[in-house]
Parts: sequence; structure tokens; C-alpha cells
Amino acid sequence: MSTRYTTKARRGAAAIAMAAALALAVSGCGDDGGGGEPNDSKASSKAPRQTTRQADEPTESAQPEESAKLAEVRGSGGAVLIVSEAKRDAGGFVTVSGTITNNGGEAVNTVHWAGTETDVLAKNPNSVAGATLIDKVGKKRYYTLRDTDGRCLCTTGLGVLVPGKTSNFFVQFPAPPEGTQEVDFTLPTFATATIKISG
Repeated sequence: MSTRYTTKARRGAAAIAMAAALALAVSGCGDDGGGGEPNDSKASSKAPRQTTRQADEPTESAQPEESAKLAEVRGSGGAVLIVSEAKRDAGGFVTVSGTITNNGGEAVNTVHWAGTETDVLAKNPNSVAGATLIDKVGKKRYYTLRDTDGRCLCTTGLGVLVPGKTSNFFVQFPAPPEGTQEVDFTLPTFATATIKISG
């Protein structure tokens, strides 16, 4: 009789242990499900931080561009010219660079930007060869540099600028005297831009 009760007690204890293990497993699953909600709330609390960082990144990258903008002038047909740099180089020349954007509703013909000199037009069509620098203090005008073949040291092949399109440009000039830091940049069909030379 005592052996039977002992066997039943052992079976009962094993059943209780199994039930406890199952209850623990079920409650563990329930914790995972319940734990998923705090994790989701943690994830959602992290999401705005990521969005904020992404929103801040363009602002930080936009700041150098804004500080690099030396001048902005408008031309015919809704074209906008932005000069981003005018750098004096050791070789005795100044490089002016930037962008031209067509903000108008119709295509802009770039043929006039090459100037009116017949020789320049023949060898530099659809270019910015017509650009000049004016040193008002020294009372001197500087024209676009050209190589021995008469090709300008500037952007060429611009073609037609369709609405919404932006084209980069550069043009090189003989360098004004070291003391000259401010000059007027002109490109046909655009207003005059006063810019500072760096370097």
C-alpha cells in the first residue's frame, strides 16, 4: 500500500512539475507578446530621432553651399546665374565657377553667352566665352583666356537650356593684381554680379 501511494505521489509531483513548466512556457510566450509592445514603443520612440537626423543632414550640407554662393543674378528668359567660387590660382589666372538654371517656362538659347567676337564665336559656340571680369579700381577689363588654337578656357557645348535644367560652368581670366579682391563678373544677357576673389 505504501508503495502504491509513493508511486502515485511521484506521478503527481511529476504532473505538477510538468504543469508548472507548461505554465512557465505559456507565461514566457505571453511575456514575449507583451514584451513586443514595449519594444514597438521603443522602436517608435527611436524613429523620430532617425527622422530628425535625416532632416538635419540636408540642412548641414546646404550650409556650405549657401556660404559658397558669392552672387546670384537673373538673365533673360528666366535664367538664373549663381557664382559659387572665384579663385585666384598660382598660375596667374582666376577661375570663376557656378551654375546657370532655367527657372522660366521656355527654353533658353545659350548662343549669346559666347559674346559677339566673330573669331570667338566660330571656335567656341554655345560657350560662356563672352564673360568678362571688370576691375573697377584698376579700371581694367579682363576677357576669357584662350589657348593657342583660339579655344576658350571655359565651359562649351551648353546648347539649349530647357526649363528646370541646371548647367555647371567655369571660365578662366588673367588674374587682376594681388591687391584686387573685388571685381564685377558679366555674362551676356545677365545682370552684373559683384564677386570677391579668394586665394
